[in-house]
Amino acid sequence: MADQKPLAAVLDHIDANIDGSLERLFALLRIKSISADPAFADDCKMAADHLAKDIASLGFATDVRPTGGHPAIVGKSNGSGPRVMFYGHYDVQPVDPLNLWDHPPFEPSVRTLPDGRKAIVARGAQDDKGQLMTFIEACRAWKTVTGGFPVSITILIEGEEEVGSKHFGGFLKDNKGDLAADFALVCDTNMWDQNTPAITTSLRGLVYEEVRIKAANRDLHSGLFGGGAQNPIRVLTRILGGLHDDNGRITIPGFYDGVKDTPPDVLEAWKKLNFSAETFLKPIGLSIPAGEKDRLLIEQVSSRPTCDINGIVGGYTGEGAKTVIPAEATAKVSFRLVEGQDPKKIRDAFRAYVRERLPADCSCEFADHTNAPAIALDWSMKPLGAAKQALTDEWGKEALLIACGASIPIVADFKHTLGLDTVMVGFGLEDDRIHSPNEKYDLKSFHKGIRSWARILAAFAEARA
Repeated sequence: MADQKPLAAVLDHIDANIDGSLERLFALLRIKSISADPAFADDCKMAADHLAKDIASLGFATDVRPTGGHPAIVGKSNGSGPRVMFYGHYDVQPVDPLNLWDHPPFEPSVRTLPDGRKAIVARGAQDDKGQLMTFIEACRAWKTVTGGFPVSITILIEGEEEVGSKHFGGFLKDNKGDLAADFALVCDTNMWDQNTPAITTSLRGLVYEEVRIKAANRDLHSGLFGGGAQNPIRVLTRILGGLHDDNGRITIPGFYDGVKDTPPDVLEAWKKLNFSAETFLKPIGLSIPAGEKDRLLIEQVSSRPTCDINGIVGGYTGEGAKTVIPAEATAKVSFRLVEGQDPKKIRDAFRAYVRERLPADCSCEFADHTNAPAIALDWSMKPLGAAKQALTDEWGKEALLIACGASIPIVADFKHTLGLDTVMVGFGLEDDRIHSPNEKYDLKSFHKGIRSWARILAAFAEARA
């Protein structure tokens, strides 16, 4: 166990000063840092300057750096122990539709929810201002109580996460030497439920393809040409319909090459969770899992690779009727990948699959929208075990190690550009309404999130000792 005397004093300080932490979060939430809208560029710069000033007040050597888009903040402290790099983002989603908000989105307040919970309501309350401030407030408590930090810390905050971090990959490459660390931390994920902490240990990768099938050189009258001319919609839907077999497996040759099974002990832990068709599918009006029939539902949505058709366009789609055989048809298809799968090989295999099924008189074109690998942590890495124990100590329930079915591209950039594994700890909840009107962050998540990071920093120092 870490030396509990300073940690206990830090935790007491957090509890005694939670109102001040909340005031500082509210000051950040009032800044309209919407990265997608150029009209709010000055607000994004204001948010960066605000955070840089706050972080500098804790003794970090801090500066605001250009990225080609909205600025980034880099703050560094030098101390003992390993160096961790904490990442967050200050930009937020647009607030539309404004009429669905119960309260102005940039006027934060604490509300009582119907079930009695108290929550901070504002745009960015959870994603990601509330989350990143849990870490900064934990640092503030350590600095105030002990005069320093248990480990060396780099704080890295960007302003374009909500628009795809389009300039941030280049920023990482340009600042690689200044961002050296032992591992990275991200606080932009969820708990398992409102009382059970979780660490996300893997993220699925993503390949997003657009395929366009062409036949005749113009749209044709279906009365004159029907039965004699190829119909690209029919060709496309036949190809797409063959991507899955009757057991839910993807039929592209080589698709599962390199895919590993989830470890048995992890599966046993997952089986004990309250995750079923009743709890997960019924609220959205469904009842039967649609993935691989020999896999748990939680595997289907988090740790197994998938293929989904995200959109189809072809022919006449307006009001009324127009009897045409279209000249072309298009589909957008995404693949969520797991560790062991090569995005380029999956892309090439999909394209070969389509081409091999094209009839005479048809051609195809492809567009590559996204290509990112999956990320998975080494289950035996010391920081992971340290964070898990610290979370368990704080919440009184064993922290879960979970897979996430989504993708966070910046985590892949940390791995491939900076060589850093990332421990992903977050305190969001499924009902936080991120990207939607009335976004919220539970007051309990904010308070205990600060306490959790205080414990985790102490545990990291001990793990290296």
